[in-house]
Amino acid sequence: MKFCMVTTFFGAESFGGDAAYVDRLSRALVRRGHEVHVYHCADAFDAVRGKQPPRPYEPPPGVHVHTLRSKLGILSPLATQMTGRPVFKAAALHAALDASDVDVVHFHNISLVGGTGVLEMGSRAVRLMTAHEYWLICPMHLLWKYNRKKCDGPDCVRCSLAGRRPPQAWRWGGAIERGLRELDALLFPSLDALEEHRSRGIGAPLVHLPLFLPDDWSGGIEDEEPEPRARPYVAAAGRLVRMKGFQRVIPLMRYLPEVDLRIAGTGPYESKLRALAADLPNVHFEGILGRSALARLFHAARAVVVPSLFPETFGYVVLEAFAVRTPVVVHEGGGALVETGVQSGGGLGYQTDAELLTALRRIVHDDDLREELADRGYAQRTGDWSEAAHLDRYFNLVHAVRRGRAGATPHSGLAAQLPADIDHAYNIK
Repeated sequence: MKFCMVTTFFGAESFGGDAAYVDRLSRALVRRGHEVHVYHCADAFDAVRGKQPPRPYEPPPGVHVHTLRSKLGILSPLATQMTGRPVFKAAALHAALDASDVDVVHFHNISLVGGTGVLEMGSRAVRLMTAHEYWLICPMHLLWKYNRKKCDGPDCVRCSLAGRRPPQAWRWGGAIERGLRELDALLFPSLDALEEHRSRGIGAPLVHLPLFLPDDWSGGIEDEEPEPRARPYVAAAGRLVRMKGFQRVIPLMRYLPEVDLRIAGTGPYESKLRALAADLPNVHFEGILGRSALARLFHAARAVVVPSLFPETFGYVVLEAFAVRTPVVVHEGGGALVETGVQSGGGLGYQTDAELLTALRRIVHDDDLREELADRGYAQRTGDWSEAAHLDRYFNLVHAVRRGRAGATPHSGLAAQLPADIDHAYNIK
């Protein structure tokens, strides 16, 4: 089959989890003999990247990357931001997605590459969308209000202005509902994210499909003994922005002088985090790490701490820790982190700074607890969150939609089209 992925950021011009998933899914599809084309917006990356340079990236054979650029540069994503439509990239996207040989169009982060207007394209194909963030219900994407707290109610215009983004009047004209009606399924990495969208009125067929890691992501180091180190450490990773919560962990290391904190990543909040750690010799900044280096950092850690203050839709770092048999310590205010990091059995949760300090002490000094959590997390990674399980569910969904289309009336809805056993298995709401 021929798959087309549509996303704002990808490959060299990307930041985090949404692009990582598109890359991993594309590679997995190619390994199974399919053809994959990825369409992304270089202008959008240039508009928001700040000082971050493009990443080294080489697509594998079979993954065809189409980098969309406009002569108007960053005015192109700005137009999409303000209209909810692809505007200057519409012709290229129409030509690609409406082609008669396309079997599946999978939308991801479409905020600056096409808005909800792009969902109208690719009508011949199965049309899926993965909600990597909260963009459908939040103009700021993250349900992070005024850049200081979790959203406790809609105040979108003021919040957008506080975040230095132009208000999006098109959101109140029914564009989101019209776009979602064109989808066969809207996919969510966690039940927490699915329920958050459902509770805020998103009415498309909602499907729970957890993320995965490729089988070879860790390079097999999970079966190796970590290199002996003079000092134990806990690891953290992510874009260094305020909402990721690293500033809550760093001061606590003053009370754990026997343990190091090693933080991988970079971002606009890095200078403030470094200043916060200036007099703490047990806090270290590792910079941007590639896959192998990150896996080794996690593997030798006593735990990976995930202190996100905003509601994560999954938390890829949890899965990456589990992949190398390392437990996690997660903030229970981080949305899906309770589901992925605690209810999975692979980690400890906390709400207050005191609870975080207690959790870190326990997991650093209690070998039996650490091993029990690590085993449970690894079982999750090799079971429901494995590449094989993900692709089985993914293809079952695609084939079910195609069968349903053959015998359904137009726009009758995925839940009405699927057999009852698949409907139940996919948590379709």
